[in-house]
Amino acid sequence: MSTIHISAGRPYDVLIEAGLLERCGNLIKEVHRPCTVAIVSDDGVPAHLADTAEASLKAQGFGVHRVVFKQGEDHKNLTTLSDLLEFFASVPLTRGDLVVALGGGIVGDTAGFAASCYLRGLPFVQIPTTLLAAVDSSVGGKTAVNLEAGKNLAGAFWQPSLVLCDTNILAGLDEELMSTGAAECVKYGLLCDPELFELLEKGELRRQMEDIVARCVEIKGRVVAEDELDTGSRQLLNLGHTLGHAVERASHFGFTHGQGVAIGMMLITRAAVARGLCAAETLPRLQKALEACGLPTACPFGRQPLLEAALRDKKRQGGTITLVVPQAIGNTVLMPVPVEELAAWIDDGLNA
Repeated sequence: MSTIHISAGRPYDVLIEAGLLERCGNLIKEVHRPCTVAIVSDDGVPAHLADTAEASLKAQGFGVHRVVFKQGEDHKNLTTLSDLLEFFASVPLTRGDLVVALGGGIVGDTAGFAASCYLRGLPFVQIPTTLLAAVDSSVGGKTAVNLEAGKNLAGAFWQPSLVLCDTNILAGLDEELMSTGAAECVKYGLLCDPELFELLEKGELRRQMEDIVARCVEIKGRVVAEDELDTGSRQLLNLGHTLGHAVERASHFGFTHGQGVAIGMMLITRAAVARGLCAAETLPRLQKALEACGLPTACPFGRQPLLEAALRDKKRQGGTITLVVPQAIGNTVLMPVPVEELAAWIDDGLNA
């Protein structure tokens, strides 16, 4: 089993191994006494996974209540947040109780934010069921829901007590869910790990699942330890995300998050190459890695819809937006850009 320790304000471990779901009751009992648990999932999570988690928790003396909301980015909103809070109150959960987020990134973000709000903060455990959640959103304590104006605009930093990544669940994912998470893996390689990037470029994701997940979590853990509240170096983890979120929004969320991030990385890398800021060989290698993971590399949208969405990005501060700009495989920098220059960056990303 791989164990990655996350040194946050409330430190915790990420455990990575096959078969952890069946043992989740034992593992959670090591960090939280038996209590009442609310398992939160969406209707895209197979019911047998929740059945397995419930049985394991009950065997260790936990009382279990389950709640399921509708899957999809359109339901990662204030209405779902309110419904979860009302469910917690109806159980009722007390300050000695626990929330378990069983699902992908949307479940983890939404359930985590609800846990942070209810009774001014309940502990919660992440059990990611998608590669995206395992390597990225389940680690680091960012929880949020979307507003009409944009993604993740209402949220809180709320670290989990434990993260359990069962690679048996990940191995059973279909190609679309696998590729969505693979975009974040490619991001970590492009960001700071050329060896990880090369593994993905060679199509090794499924064959080296535990190692790749562990390497991604280690990278994120280091960055979170340096900048838990996202005021400095943690912003590097937004590589591909500013324009990626814009792609998602322009598609009315027809593109998955991973697909958006893949296109976003291509756009920002192409723009950086055009401006002489990035080694020219980075772009074809990035395209090769993304295609090896089944991800799109071409953007079907023009400047205006991308610009309108990007200007709503939560990383904008007044008249400046910070872009994460690749210089080479494994080397990226933060670059504050005046918002009036963003259109030109998008044009370079689309047309160079």
